[in-house]
Amino acid sequence: MTFRLLSITLILWASIFSGGTEAGERSAVLFDQGHGQRFLVEKTGPLDLSNLSELFKQKEFSVKSSKTTLSNEVLSDAASLVISGPFIPFSAEEIDSIVNFIERGGRLCIMLHIGAPVAELLHRLGVDVSNSVVREREGVIESEPLNFHVTRLANHDLNKGLKQFNIYGGWALVNTGDNAAIIAETSPTSWVDLNGDKKFSAGDAVQSFGVAVAGTIGKGKFVVFGDDAIFQNKFLDEVNILLGKNLVEWLTEGN
Repeated sequence: MTFRLLSITLILWASIFSGGTEAGERSAVLFDQGHGQRFLVEKTGPLDLSNLSELFKQKEFSVKSSKTTLSNEVLSDAASLVISGPFIPFSAEEIDSIVNFIERGGRLCIMLHIGAPVAELLHRLGVDVSNSVVREREGVIESEPLNFHVTRLANHDLNKGLKQFNIYGGWALVNTGDNAAIIAETSPTSWVDLNGDKKFSAGDAVQSFGVAVAGTIGKGKFVVFGDDAIFQNKFLDEVNILLGKNLVEWLTEGN
């Protein structure tokens, strides 16, 4: 009888210590994969996100994915939510749940492949996205103006220790409310192709464009990147890896 009571006590203590998960495992980071995403956290292809997942696991965070509708219940156990490259729009109910998640103290990261599926969600966050991708004339990578170095970085935890990171085809972002701000932007000579001829010509928009916006809602925080390639396996290299590590620290801070 004494041995049985001792065994039960040890089991209960182990359960309390581990939080009901494997020993040492910390809160879950949830990747949304229910909106037509083509590049996935479980896969190891060049455009997938397994290397980003590994950065979370190195910090002993549980990495999960969801292919279901994002609801308050689905988000209830997550410390942070990552939405990378969706192709299917979010419903009004899902947007409400995501905003509620942030308001309660959750952290959200969005990476864009195309802008339309997240446009309404971004509006709720106080962020707007361009109708065309950004092209650069400074810091261009291998003569492709869609790919470039981003060196104009605001003082923000996500940029800690960074001198630059690389964009591989991204959209311009701007904050529309005081709850958010641009934390990374292009050079003043970058441009957006307004007439669709894919070359720089009169009438194209020329200015510095935001490519990352961060903000707060309630007790929580969010960041939006205008490119979903920056954390893909192929591009999470010696340049972007520090940004990836900063993202992991920022998304899991306090958990």
